[in-house]
Amino acid sequence: MKKEVRLIPYRVEEVLNESEEKTPQGITMVQAPELWEEGYQGKGNVVAVIDTGCQRDHPDLKSRIIGGRNFTDDYNSDKENFTDNQGHGTHVAGTIGAALDGKGIVGVAPEVDLLILKALSGEGYGSYQGIIDSIHYAIDWRGDDGKRVRVISMSLGGPNDIPEMHEAIKRAVEHNILVVCAAGNEGDEDEDTEEIAYPGYYKEVMQVGAVDFEGELASFTNFNDEIDLVAPGVNILSTYLDHKYARLSGTSMATPHVSGAAAIIINQCEDDFDRELTEPQMYSQVVRRTESLGNSRSMEGNGLLVLTNYTSSLADKKRRQQKISTKQ
Repeated sequence: MKKEVRLIPYRVEEVLNESEEKTPQGITMVQAPELWEEGYQGKGNVVAVIDTGCQRDHPDLKSRIIGGRNFTDDYNSDKENFTDNQGHGTHVAGTIGAALDGKGIVGVAPEVDLLILKALSGEGYGSYQGIIDSIHYAIDWRGDDGKRVRVISMSLGGPNDIPEMHEAIKRAVEHNILVVCAAGNEGDEDEDTEEIAYPGYYKEVMQVGAVDFEGELASFTNFNDEIDLVAPGVNILSTYLDHKYARLSGTSMATPHVSGAAAIIINQCEDDFDRELTEPQMYSQVVRRTESLGNSRSMEGNGLLVLTNYTSSLADKKRRQQKISTKQ
């Protein structure tokens, strides 16, 4: 399997030595802080980040990384070295789960555990076999107390429909793992043309497009009939290499907003329902928390991720409030 998969092209808007903004605007836009106040911050859930690795000692991330593995030739193919040598993976990881106790920014799910799977090199490329092996590793991984991966986040893609990759994703879904993928940045703003990248286009994944902070579709975001929802993806502040921070733009930046959101939605719903969610239920609960922006389904799917757009029963609310009061 010689074909390569790559990072979906993205823009580095700005690199910062430090951040004065604790809660990035994208996190606020999807209304994650409102769920933190209810006690839902992703605790106990593991998100596997298949990307370029992660800066393991970044002050905002080191407490959240639960493990990792290298599936590239970088570092002489040392499987234990999943350090990010590109920057993209560290940025994605920060949006998902940068910790509240860090010195800089916070992610959507600040108590989530991150499993870092380095499938893309410092040049931003990787083999499809590496991606496939990463997915299977995420499915089979087990941590302390039986912890397992609940969400896989992939901000990568290519033009090729690879059957083995599709089968790996199907297996993940069968194991009740929600797979969240970037739509791609080849968009031309024309509703009548489709831009397709895999694995985002597979029906089994949750495909994420990008909007700016005004709720306008990003000029680069792909349109197609499998878009599930959109999230902030323009000028997104997150963690970066060398203990720094950066603002990046792309559907790669929208995707981790949804991956992190899924982790706190799992917390919320499993409290409400008092049982473990299946993958179809996870998918359903995420898309329920959206708001139409007035565009067609091929442009925005179900709409913009808004975590507070959720109406549970009065009994659910009462039970949740009792649990919150007990925690306090």
